[in-house]
Amino acid sequence: MEGIVHRTVQVNGISMHVAEKGEGPSVVLFLHGFPELWYSWRQQILSLSSRGYRCVAPDLRGYGDSDCPRDVTAYTAFHIVGDLVALIDSLGQDQVFVVAHDWGAIVAWNLCLFRPDRVKALVNMSVVYRPRNPLKKPTDIFRAVYGEDYYICRFQAPGVAESDFARRGTASLLKMFLTYRTPAPLIVPKEGFGGSPNTQITLPTWLSEEDIAYFASKFDKSGFTGGLNYYRALDLNWELMAPWTGVQIKVPVKFIIGDQDLTYNSFGAKDYIHSGAFKENVPFLQDVVVMEGVGHFINQEKAPEITEHIFEFIKKF
Repeated sequence: MEGIVHRTVQVNGISMHVAEKGEGPSVVLFLHGFPELWYSWRQQILSLSSRGYRCVAPDLRGYGDSDCPRDVTAYTAFHIVGDLVALIDSLGQDQVFVVAHDWGAIVAWNLCLFRPDRVKALVNMSVVYRPRNPLKKPTDIFRAVYGEDYYICRFQAPGVAESDFARRGTASLLKMFLTYRTPAPLIVPKEGFGGSPNTQITLPTWLSEEDIAYFASKFDKSGFTGGLNYYRALDLNWELMAPWTGVQIKVPVKFIIGDQDLTYNSFGAKDYIHSGAFKENVPFLQDVVVMEGVGHFINQEKAPEITEHIFEFIKKF
């Protein structure tokens, strides 16, 4: 991680930790998912900064060394997008390239909804844009399709997932999440995720014990409530975002997903992506890449390939 500079920026009423490398005129803003940190983009930061880009990767609100408000109401789409707009302002930029994954992808879609003027182009991974359903709240849809044991439903009650995570132990829990490869919806039994701090999980070649130790050191400090609050604010966001019902994403987009990703194998995502419906909602969608044999944490599992996909897209602009 040599040469990556760490600093704290005051944005939108919170302190945000930012990792940064590169001196180029164009900024690439990286947005991580759950349960992750800026560190998930370490390989892309090093590679793209060497190609003339200024790479900036924050710990999002609720994560790592950024402030972690406890209240769910501090995690609306407006708070989180507001953080990013203030961060872009602090960088002295009118527009940035955005690269995002998982919850970061949802944040990126919302940034493009609210402030498309600040996004030059977007490379998004794993989570497609779906327009707001004006008739049903998100958690009602999740329960209707997959039941109360669907992981997002399990995450809703304050404190329950946190207690389950604590029993598992931070390092063991992160290994479980980051190595998850089942191409199906994540269903959590009533007794929780199970396992213990001593549960043995063999790490893939792209994830080291040192990587796990870094992630775990930060989650041991911050806890998981901040990240879980993104899920707990889904219905609140649904209420607040009524004015954006039916709005399209109108920035240039490249979308990348693994065929073993749980998100590719849930809620009819395959058909949505390949039928043309995704393109109808994202009219400037220029490319869809489905990577064979690749799971959810695609930016880490296939870091060199993802870096090339990013570079080949953003160099056009």
